Amino acid sequence: MNGAEILIDALKKEGVNTIFGYPGGVVIPIFDVLYSTPDIRFVLTRHEQGATHAADGYSRSTGKVGVCLVTSGPGATNTITGIATAKLDSSPLVVISGQVHTSNIGSDAFQETDMIGLTRSICKHNYLVKDVHDLAKTIKEAFYIAKSGRPGPVSIDLPVNVQNAKVKNYTYPETIDLPGYKPVLEGNTLQIEKLARAIEQAKKPLLYTGGGIIAANATDSLLALLDKTQIPIVVTLMGLGSVPYDHPCYLGMPGMHGTIAANKALMECDLLIAVGVRFDDRVTGPPHLFANQATIAHIDIDPAEIGKNVKTHLPVVGDAKYVLEELYRHVKPRLPDAWNERTTYWKKQYPLTYRKSKDGLISPQSVIDKLNDFVGPETLVVTDVGQHQMWAAMYYHHQKPRHFLSSGGLGTMGFGLPAAIGASIGNPQKPVVCISGDGSIQMNIQELATCSINHLPIKILIINNTYLGMVRQWQDLFWNKKYSQVCLKQGPTCPPDCTGDPKTCPFEYIPDFVKVAEAYNIKGLRASTPEEVIPVLKEGIETQGPVLMEFMVSREENVFPMVSAGKPLSDIMTGDKP
Repeated sequence: MNGAEILIDALKKEGVNTIFGYPGGVVIPIFDVLYSTPDIRFVLTRHEQGATHAADGYSRSTGKVGVCLVTSGPGATNTITGIATAKLDSSPLVVISGQVHTSNIGSDAFQETDMIGLTRSICKHNYLVKDVHDLAKTIKEAFYIAKSGRPGPVSIDLPVNVQNAKVKNYTYPETIDLPGYKPVLEGNTLQIEKLARAIEQAKKPLLYTGGGIIAANATDSLLALLDKTQIPIVVTLMGLGSVPYDHPCYLGMPGMHGTIAANKALMECDLLIAVGVRFDDRVTGPPHLFANQATIAHIDIDPAEIGKNVKTHLPVVGDAKYVLEELYRHVKPRLPDAWNERTTYWKKQYPLTYRKSKDGLISPQSVIDKLNDFVGPETLVVTDVGQHQMWAAMYYHHQKPRHFLSSGGLGTMGFGLPAAIGASIGNPQKPVVCISGDGSIQMNIQELATCSINHLPIKILIINNTYLGMVRQWQDLFWNKKYSQVCLKQGPTCPPDCTGDPKTCPFEYIPDFVKVAEAYNIKGLRASTPEEVIPVLKEGIETQGPVLMEFMVSREENVFPMVSAGKPLSDIMTGDKP
């Protein structure tokens, strides 16, 4: 067998049945093998970044390792943003890139790039395979590293001569042993017992959980602990869906755009139990002011995260599922008390609300709010990044893990559509909704072709305010409304103080998304008034196949609540909400 045949056989033995990617000169040997491998589906995207995000969406929604295959040079470098996105959100990927002949490495050969150097800081591990005899072992290690411990992306660079080189008596290894890599799964029992006692003694305990719960498939363990202890809980963007939105203990998402109840609880609790979170700055604000009145316990499989951003008093290194199950056995039952009453009061006193638009356009929050009436708990919701992302986090009724996919750590515009493609291919029996903005959707809009050609029934909602909304919001609130280069209809003939008023702007649509959708053989719909929102949603959701729905929303609507950068969570801006 040659290297290309070994690669495909190894992928099959790892359970891979879907690969996302784009061909090129130095990976033709691999594609030649794929040509006669009907049990692996190759999804041809229209850009390598789209392929990487699609593999990421496939991985996040299924819990499997996503696989991406691209050529060398620009093909490889186009995956960089997708790899970095997966790294910061702990998503398991194996990204395979072609490379020039080993004898040409370092000579600036045509389409040569140093993927080892380029990916070193943005992936969990990387490989350059120089000997075909190392290939099978490398694939085995790559999948093990990607999915074990704290998941993450692994890069494999595969020179063309290694793909063509042959091996006699090839066998795929059944086991792997990496002496320097031994993730700890079971937490220290003494530390878990200490945490159980701390919960018993605490007057105001609070759970703070994130994407680590979903990565560890620990949702059931978390819910069992909640039922036993009745501890109020806040859940980060990456953990949404691990606790149903209507759970009595659930206070919402914390941080910069968190609920008032969640942020107040963080600032008043006396014991904070963090599970599968990394104390991101968008949640904590200034670290020295974050929950500084509380004893902080941190449960995480990655020991490097404990104490990295916030001082930890009670560390527990281990897999979230193992540790929560052990904690459940040691902790005593706890009944709702005055602390529960107080947090529930905040939840009722400060609900998420929005007002009707003043300009006759659609309130963007209302689109997400009304979407709940047309979809069920089995629907996968994928977002891009920006204001629409925060509104989706706030107003969508999250009920299940792996059903809300979003770029958190890197904040990658262009993630949504290709990730929705991966999620749809990985879950063909489930409906998929992609919520995007008019800025984000154009970052990878070419993937509408992938969606259309593969007959993927994705419903794409574009929240169109003709602005780069989140940047405009910051310019509005902190830069004296100097809207610099955020209007997506602004051109060289526009006056500097142009308001972008649709009545006076020379451009009605740039682009006309309905026509763009139709050009890709996708049904396009548009709602321009509040009265049209429900009919468009109804028609779009009920139509077979992919549909793009554009909603012309109030241009200067801001996301509230908001804690400005550098401020403590107690400094909450609420805007002019009712």
